[in-house]
Amino acid sequence: MGNSSTSSDKLDVDLCFTPFPVQDLDVFVNSDTLELMKNPSKWIEEIGSWIRFIQVNSALKCPEIVLNSSQFSLGLELTNDKKILDLNHTWLGQSKTTDVLSFPIIDETFFGVSNECIELGDIVISVPTAIRQAKDNNADLFRELRWLATHGLLHLLGWDHSDEESLNKMLLIQEQLLDIRGIL
Repeated sequence: MGNSSTSSDKLDVDLCFTPFPVQDLDVFVNSDTLELMKNPSKWIEEIGSWIRFIQVNSALKCPEIVLNSSQFSLGLELTNDKKILDLNHTWLGQSKTTDVLSFPIIDETFFGVSNECIELGDIVISVPTAIRQAKDNNADLFRELRWLATHGLLHLLGWDHSDEESLNKMLLIQEQLLDIRGIL
């Protein structure tokens, strides 16, 4: 089981992380944001706390297999507009750029053994789009990247927003996840 903790509030998150090539940035970013764009351990801590929050909050929708597991694997890629446009076109038939894409593995038909590592899927975030949105929303990039990651994670856990009510519910959960700040 590697270095995972046996305590019930600590999750083992295996993250396949693709950092953003920070030399491609055309804006100034602070050291916290730079760290977030390069360092998978920051994301592992955040994602672990987000999953744990969802697991222990019975009001939140979460696949049974996720509720009963303490080991998770997922991918997170910080990329550019061209790559996310290509992915959006190839996989979703959308010929436009977007801020975040999710490729979930678990669905209603998924059955697994809860003592094995649960593969959740992949999240891809366009950093240039996140930069523009952060500017438009008068937010900082650090928050915007984490906001998009929470959105992607909720999709991996089966959340969707086919109507305004479900979108508002999802946005509210994202706010709660960002408020955790890695402290349980």
